[in-house]
Amino acid sequence: MKLSDYEKAGKYAIEWGVKYRENMAQYPVMAQTKPGDIVKQIPDHMPQLGEDIEDLLADMDKIILPGITHWQHPRFFAYFPSNAPLASVLAQQFSAVMGSLALLWQTSPAASELEEKMTQWLQRAVNLSPDFMGVIQDGASSSTLIAVLTMRERATQWQSNKTGLAQQKTLRIYVSEHAHSSVERAVGFAGIGRENLVKINGDEGALHGMNKQALQQAIEADIKHGYQPVGIVLCTGSTSIGSCDDIEGICDVAEKYNLYTHLDAAWAGAAMVCPEFQHYWQGVNRLDSLVLNPHKWLGGQHDCSLHYFKNTDDVRKTLSLQPEYLKTIDMEDIKNYSDYSLGLGRNFRALKLWFLFRIYGLEYIQNIFRNHVSWAQYLQQRFEQTPNFQIITPCFLSLFTFRYLPQQWQGDVNDFTQKLVKIINDDGRIYITQSIYNNMKMIRFQIGTYDCTKKDVDIAYQTITELAKKLDK
Repeated sequence: MKLSDYEKAGKYAIEWGVKYRENMAQYPVMAQTKPGDIVKQIPDHMPQLGEDIEDLLADMDKIILPGITHWQHPRFFAYFPSNAPLASVLAQQFSAVMGSLALLWQTSPAASELEEKMTQWLQRAVNLSPDFMGVIQDGASSSTLIAVLTMRERATQWQSNKTGLAQQKTLRIYVSEHAHSSVERAVGFAGIGRENLVKINGDEGALHGMNKQALQQAIEADIKHGYQPVGIVLCTGSTSIGSCDDIEGICDVAEKYNLYTHLDAAWAGAAMVCPEFQHYWQGVNRLDSLVLNPHKWLGGQHDCSLHYFKNTDDVRKTLSLQPEYLKTIDMEDIKNYSDYSLGLGRNFRALKLWFLFRIYGLEYIQNIFRNHVSWAQYLQQRFEQTPNFQIITPCFLSLFTFRYLPQQWQGDVNDFTQKLVKIINDDGRIYITQSIYNNMKMIRFQIGTYDCTKKDVDIAYQTITELAKKLDK
């Protein structure tokens, strides 16, 4: 592609993007294609000769767009958001055209030093101690895996990286029953074994955090049986119901047994830019490490996950391996961020945060969070006042769960709930997901997209109540 072709196609892409965002609300939120609809339109082999750019751009509308679930849609209420505000999109364009890799300081000094500043900006905005160092990872799963690996190495005096786990005691890690599946995957990837992830029952209180007494009993039982407890993974705002662990109480237990503590605040951590929400992670500065994802609610665009940790030497000793060609000669006091990451190659992710924070400002972002939380509480109240609807877990920030209790349905209520989720998503006006709590299938509803309005929340209420009554006949 010539520069002139790039310029022409780039202008088209900008115009296409503007129209796409302008017309977003008119699309069904979830892709309405069936499995195989996209793949059968794509040839089995790559072209021998290059094709006209016009044909490629035309296929964007013909083939790709119908198979896109629109994560930036104002009525995307499923999963957690993956916001891509235009400030972040603009930064991605600059980053992509430069094509820089931020593996070492010398490979792009601006990338490394901007990463240092952006992690500090957010650190101060959420009132996190300056004792933490921040690194931008690709996702919370990587940050959690790094934490688990650090737990493993710290407990085995950094020998398991050298000789493996065969000569070590059985290691044990503790987590709430409501924790994200990434913790279980991390324990498996780290060679500790999923059977050695001990899931602690949650309290029945408002925040459903892991039971402190049950945690201590599990640790004592493991020590008695010859196992070696090494760490605890806590949560602020679990994916399914928004459960929160008592950080202060769990840290008391961790310090008693010298266990490493890591907090998964991937979604909810960003909301801590609002001082009125910071009580949800009281005690956060006692932790060894934590993760929060700007690429979710905050708007840093995927991928952009912030991993904060206190003991930089522990993390570096766990991950770093420096052949001669990766050494920075005659330079001290620099940060090579690949020493604190799983991958050697690293994108210029900090640029997205720089654009986001400078163009929107903290106050704008805070107001987005406050609106979303307020609207979620408003919608929960509407369902509470509507016959046959039952709130299962109340609002934590902008997330709550509920179900509809059918009058005419003869089968299992869980089956009804799943069918209701399907007809709602097939309808196209909104997009939601289901979850399970105490063996009860329920509808999980969260508000998080930048362009969502209270009108969109009212449309969600109208859609859900209308289709629930229609199915219950």
